[in-house]
Amino acid sequence: MSVDQIILFTLFATVFIFLLWGRWRYDLVAFIALIIGLVLGVVPTSEAFSGFGHPATIIVALVLVVSRGLVKSGAIDMITRKLTAMELGLSRHIIAMSGLGAVFSAFMNNVAALAILMPVDLQAAKKAERSPRITLMPLAFATILGGMITLIGTPPNIIIAAYREQALGEAFGMFDFAPVGLSCAVVGIAFVAFFGWRLIPVSEKDKNPTGDLLDLEGYVAELIVVEGTDVIGNMVRDLDAVAEENDVSIVGLVRNNRRLAGYARNVEIKAKDILVVEAGPQSIDQFRGALKLEFDGEKRHEKVASGGMTLTEVVVPENSVIVGRSALSLRLLARHGVTLLGVSRQGKRFRERVRRLDIEAGDILLLLGPSERVNDGINWLGVLPLAERGLSVTQYKKAWLATGIFAAAIGVASFGGLYLAVALAIVVAAYILLEIVPIHEVYQQIEWPVIVLLGSMIPLGAALEASGGTGLLAQSIVSLTDGLPTIAVLAALMIVIMTLSDVLNNTATAVVGAPIAVDVANRLGVSPDPFLMAVAVAASCAFLTPIGHKNNTLIMGPGGYKFGDYWRMGLPLEVLIVGIATPSILFFWPL
Repeated sequence: MSVDQIILFTLFATVFIFLLWGRWRYDLVAFIALIIGLVLGVVPTSEAFSGFGHPATIIVALVLVVSRGLVKSGAIDMITRKLTAMELGLSRHIIAMSGLGAVFSAFMNNVAALAILMPVDLQAAKKAERSPRITLMPLAFATILGGMITLIGTPPNIIIAAYREQALGEAFGMFDFAPVGLSCAVVGIAFVAFFGWRLIPVSEKDKNPTGDLLDLEGYVAELIVVEGTDVIGNMVRDLDAVAEENDVSIVGLVRNNRRLAGYARNVEIKAKDILVVEAGPQSIDQFRGALKLEFDGEKRHEKVASGGMTLTEVVVPENSVIVGRSALSLRLLARHGVTLLGVSRQGKRFRERVRRLDIEAGDILLLLGPSERVNDGINWLGVLPLAERGLSVTQYKKAWLATGIFAAAIGVASFGGLYLAVALAIVVAAYILLEIVPIHEVYQQIEWPVIVLLGSMIPLGAALEASGGTGLLAQSIVSLTDGLPTIAVLAALMIVIMTLSDVLNNTATAVVGAPIAVDVANRLGVSPDPFLMAVAVAASCAFLTPIGHKNNTLIMGPGGYKFGDYWRMGLPLEVLIVGIATPSILFFWPL
């Protein structure tokens, strides 16, 4: 080996060790490795930060913003609401959630898909009084599998497509991954849903580790019945089913500024009535969307909310100006453009209107308003913001608009009308102009550690290829499988890449694996496409550890999993994927 090869292999081995150790964050490890490579001269200075402008890096960032837009518009919630309305047994619930997770992951980032569905799954576990560890791992694995179906579903596919364009002159298209990815996803999800979840160790003593989070006290809030809404003409009691689906309690009705007696169960709902509900912030928002109701002051906020609307939770200290006074007497909405949406008072209910209620020290308030005004209102009131829980106001009126823009862009890109990165950039620009994603949220939605990881590893991977290091690895794989049929070489490559992905970040594994795949194919004198597909599948399928894929990491805390729990379902799943993927790849991508 040359000196450059020795240095680069040492750098990659060091990155591998530090990522496995887990003491430092993966983006920091990768960036330091890049700097060392530059200082030692193995990475050309001209290529130092080329990874940050690489198409794969840009597409990953854009997909994350688009995913946020689909969530903010309520397009995703319309689908999940139908699912949560069904009362399914355990097996059917796992099948439904896994299938939905796979579909979401195919058309948005698979990490975002899990983040959307995880609260739904946790709520279902709470209702069924079972531990979420039974269902969270199948859901996480299903979102990983679903991401393999399209180009934008997972970063490894984006990296492989971009490398193919660099090496062969043409990138993989949006749905080129679908035949193999769909085969693996269908078989993998069937295994997870019918058999795999039974391999997860569960004890009767297992406590729901998210129970405390799910049992947060609800707010008493008010929602306005607007003209033309379907609930008009129904009795209050007729809304019980929708309320239960969204974990909301209807505790009263206000008409003509007067709270009706009791819970007004047998009162017919009219336009301009106000439903009084008790629930958590997200449940209130979802209930509002399900029945097409409005928050107090919502139309006024929309006129001035150039940066979008936000929900903020605050606690009232003794010295706050609102103690002993109401939001109406302080003219909170008129002066600061902020609505007091709900009040939580240690689980106590009250008959006063929310805006007329005299606030006490220790109350928790839910404030609604334009993002740029809420902070001013908080400072003026002298209240203390609670820890950020990612609360947001869903813009249900823009759901079809957001979906249509995204579908049109993907359609145009799929037929070659626009380069994918350009199509996604147009979607992001449209979402910002239409205020589907507030401009101040755009950079918040980009997962910067992944961007830094990609930006750092791409130049290192290119340097390893230029030095002949990937050729050495390819020669080793070919030598070890000498005399065996090509399908065995393909399977061996998948096993090597899959093993790396279990302990190394899947994005970094794809960066390293792509040039190896092309080198192996060239040495065998066959098409490189099957080997690139093998790397794409293997890099995505990291099921043995919580560190191989971020989705595995996300469920570790809420599911109460230990490091050793993953391989029980993950190992047979990886064996199954290799067994399904290799013949599928050779069938759809002949040598």
